[in-house]
Amino acid sequence: MEVLATELPGVLLLKPRVFGDQRGFFLETFHAARYAEVGIRASFVQDNWSRSARGTLRGLHFQEPHAQGKLVQVVHGAVYDVAVDVRRGSPTFGRWVGCELNEENKHQLWIPPGFAHGFVVISDFCDFLYKCTAPYSPEAERAIAWNDPDLAIPWPVAVPLLSAKDTAAPRLADAPLLPRFDPSPPSL
Repeated sequence: MEVLATELPGVLLLKPRVFGDQRGFFLETFHAARYAEVGIRASFVQDNWSRSARGTLRGLHFQEPHAQGKLVQVVHGAVYDVAVDVRRGSPTFGRWVGCELNEENKHQLWIPPGFAHGFVVISDFCDFLYKCTAPYSPEAERAIAWNDPDLAIPWPVAVPLLSAKDTAAPRLADAPLLPRFDPSPPSL
């Protein structure tokens, strides 16, 4: 597996090894020891699968408390995927990274706890899988406005399909509950 660091410390783009021939392909989507070797020592407790139509934008979501780390990937279609540092006190607070995840490149994105996550579908439809380090907690669910001008994310869809929750999400500057940045190194 090839691992690329992004501009946000801790957010990693993973390129699994794909073994293919005339029958199709095979790849490991997760192997605890191999992922631990590259710094992802997470215990995953929940797997999710969403299917969305072209132009659907889901995000920018996070949980506080009960922060979730997410290992995300696309198994059909394509998305523009974004992670935003929402940890108060972080040197990269309010910065974001984005990349295309699709069924052809088979890349994954690791989004550590303390980051908001979102994606927009850029294919006819998309099947999106993600592993989470904490269970979904409705009372801890938070969102940041996808079109926050302070973030200035260049989403590749001008008028996305949004949920009511995402339509009403506040700007980052107005978010009432944000995680705090912990400068100590993670425990091994």
